[in-house]
Amino acid sequence: MVDVQHWLSALPPGVVYLIVAGVIGVESMGIPLPGEIVLVSSALLAATGVVEPEWVATAAAAGAIIGDSIGYAVGRRGGRPLLERLGRRFPKHLGPAQLARAEQSFARHGVWAVFFGRFVALLRILAGPLAGALHVPYRRFLVANAAGGLVWAFGTTYLLFSVGRAAEHWLKDISWAGLVLAVLAGVASTWWLRRRARRLEQVEAPDEADEPVHAGDR
Repeated sequence: MVDVQHWLSALPPGVVYLIVAGVIGVESMGIPLPGEIVLVSSALLAATGVVEPEWVATAAAAGAIIGDSIGYAVGRRGGRPLLERLGRRFPKHLGPAQLARAEQSFARHGVWAVFFGRFVALLRILAGPLAGALHVPYRRFLVANAAGGLVWAFGTTYLLFSVGRAAEHWLKDISWAGLVLAVLAGVASTWWLRRRARRLEQVEAPDEADEPVHAGDR
């Protein structure tokens, strides 16, 4: 992450915002990219004055919401075969086990899987395409998607920005300690959401009592 932050610091602010929106947007479409690392790195840059936190958060939220919506449209058109092709292309991130786990989350939690999925690496990638493939009503999907994207983007950015500024003030001569403190604060910022979202990640082998997911159930 330090390398990413160093690389971003050499770019003009406008380019940084575009990279934040682009990486998070592509990740949200269903392509595994380090969206959260880019957001955290950019938020830490904002704490040093290189970029503005409001634009980092806005770019991240826009990328998340638009990317998920595009992923939804692609998933609705391509259906499960598309997800299976993605799984063959990215077996480590989107293989059969990961897909089954994400489907289980949607079956149990509905659109809440979209909201809390923004805080979980697996569902952050699969939420849009999977919701489309399962024919979740778009209005319900959009509300959960927008809420999750805004809370994740602005919450992460501003907490890291605030703590980073404090760390920079009190730890001017120990920059590495300030960075570690800021990262730890970023983890703590989403702790309560991740604690609940972790249940969506758990591998639960389908049993005979589980019923298949139908579009009409959404």
